[in-house]
Amino acid sequence: MIRIALPNKGRLSESARELLERAGLEFDMRERALQASLGPDFTALFVNARDIPEFVADGAADVGITGGDLVAEYGRPLDTLLDLGFGRCRLAVAARDDSGIASIDDVPAGSRVATVFPNLTRRYFESIDRRVTLVPISGAAEIAPHIGLADIIVDLVSTGSTLKVNGLREIATVLDSTALLIGRTDLSADAESGARVRELTGALESVLRAQGQRYLMANVPRSVLADIKRILPGINGPTIIDVMDGGEFVAAHAVVSQRDIYRTIAQLREVGAQGILVTKIERLMP
Repeated sequence: MIRIALPNKGRLSESARELLERAGLEFDMRERALQASLGPDFTALFVNARDIPEFVADGAADVGITGGDLVAEYGRPLDTLLDLGFGRCRLAVAARDDSGIASIDDVPAGSRVATVFPNLTRRYFESIDRRVTLVPISGAAEIAPHIGLADIIVDLVSTGSTLKVNGLREIATVLDSTALLIGRTDLSADAESGARVRELTGALESVLRAQGQRYLMANVPRSVLADIKRILPGINGPTIIDVMDGGEFVAAHAVVSQRDIYRTIAQLREVGAQGILVTKIERLMP
């Protein structure tokens, strides 16, 4: 039984659960449960996202989904199995709008920095050879410069709207982060566990690869196949299939980016395509 540590709340929780469900893992759980069955091979453990790197590194869980910022902060020996792409944010340095600090070069030596990421913050300022005083806090970093607790902050930023509302400006990026699937470093030592985790990773990867893609089918004149190859490049080019009655039309199938669908359909109609059908893709393997 493979144990998967998942965030119990917050920005990553819903996305992690949705991804697993789309990969075919169904949650069997009671409200407020700390564990859930995900079928015969997997069990979910719901814990604080900040604790997941520790859970996995210590062997309490085999794999976990959490933010890359937390993995980097704690620096435990872990394998990054897959970048999941959601939960995109950045760890940023920010100062008050009226502080006169417009860039990282303006931060005076000895400045007090409030953050819930002391390890990453320390390493960042050491990397730019800037001496600062860390002020570790547990949350609400935005208030720190306004109450004299710190001169600047290092905190997670998504859209930047929270900084603006609190009269702060972003002056530097410490780290870009997305959700990661992480695993114990010794998983490969157990053949069965390693195989289950590879299956899980492959399933999640196929779902992620299908995002933003559509499967397009159309009947096209044989005489314009050169144009069809240009219009429908697909993954390795379009698949061309004879229709049953032979004749002047063949069926063309291809994977197309969702953002290009409207243009692709217009180009197909220009060369005489008929019966155009577009459908969603649940999974896509290379």
